[in-house]
Amino acid sequence: METPHTLITCIVNKGMAETVMDVARKAGATGGTILPARGTGKEEDVKFFGLPLVPEKDMLLILVGSGLTGKVLETIKNLPLLTEPGSGIAFCIDVERFIAFGGSTE
Repeated sequence: METPHTLITCIVNKGMAETVMDVARKAGATGGTILPARGTGKEEDVKFFGLPLVPEKDMLLILVGSGLTGKVLETIKNLPLLTEPGSGIAFCIDVERFIAFGGSTE
C-alpha cells in the first residue's frame, strides 16, 4: 500500500539549499523547510589548532505527494552543483498522515 505523501530530506553543503528548493519547486514541490546542520567528523578530517573542522550543512525538508517523489528527486539529483562527491545526500520517508496548523477548521 502506497502512502499518500513522502518527506524528502536533502542534506547539502551550506548555501546550496535555496538552489535545491528552487529546482524542487519547478518539479512540483510547493515548499520546504531549511534547517542549519553540521556533519560529524572523523579522526582523519582536517584539524585547525587541534580542533576538528566540521563542515556546515543545510538540511532541507520537502513534503510532497507520493506521485511527485521520483520527479522531485530526479530533478534535484541532476543539479550541476551536486555532481561533486560529498556534496550531499537525499532520502525519503513515507508519511501516512499530517495536519497543517492554523487556517480554517472547516
